[in-house]
Amino acid sequence: MSNHGPTGITADRNKKTLSISWEDSTSTEIPFARLRAACPCAQCRGGHENMSDTPDPLVFQIPLRDARENEVTDVQLVGNYGLTVAWGDGHKFGIYTWDYLRKLGGDQDFSRL
Repeated sequence: MSNHGPTGITADRNKKTLSISWEDSTSTEIPFARLRAACPCAQCRGGHENMSDTPDPLVFQIPLRDARENEVTDVQLVGNYGLTVAWGDGHKFGIYTWDYLRKLGGDQDFSRL
């Protein structure tokens, strides 16, 4: 688990990306569509047994598209370990931990994080 938390978080509705600056001076930019495709909640993962602290590698291969379910309506911090996103279709159940977001940002060498 990484000990580098975020120093800044921006949900840019024009660019349709979530940008995160980290304490270790790196940054992550995640398209909203990828963020939604990787929702870590039990409903989206198909049950608690399929939940993981690592994104499914298939989310990096899914074609990204504009759709109501990919529109971000709100982002809220969850304690000091992650955030939750409310989506245009009303979905708001996934908690994205900091480590999960770093992995989702494209660094697929998960062993380094």
